[in-house]
Amino acid sequence: MLVVFASKTNNVMRFVEKLKFTNRMWVRTGNETVTQPFILITYTTGFGEVPSEVSAFLERHHHLMEGVVASGNRNWGDNFAKAGRLISYQYEKPLIHEFELAGLQQDIIIVEKGVDQIGLFREE
Repeated sequence: MLVVFASKTNNVMRFVEKLKFTNRMWVRTGNETVTQPFILITYTTGFGEVPSEVSAFLERHHHLMEGVVASGNRNWGDNFAKAGRLISYQYEKPLIHEFELAGLQQDIIIVEKGVDQIGLFREE
């Protein structure tokens, strides 16, 4: 399975590195290309916004996205991890989980189980 992720402060990167899935691609510019189904893990920017590089990437590849996970900071209240909810709604894909900063071990477990439940992916 492919995990596509975007990380601004390296919190998402640290989270992704803890996952059992080792096939990863970092979206840094939005110009990256994929040809296989993926799970997206993204940070939330501004006041609950989808990062611009993630929006650009999804414009071309949303049809391959199977689910989304988002990070955020609970200090932002209702805007906590809002990018995940926005992406889930816009592309009608499941929101697997929302976690704070670099996540906890329980967040890793929830995401891995959520991805496994989609049933499409096998570890390579």
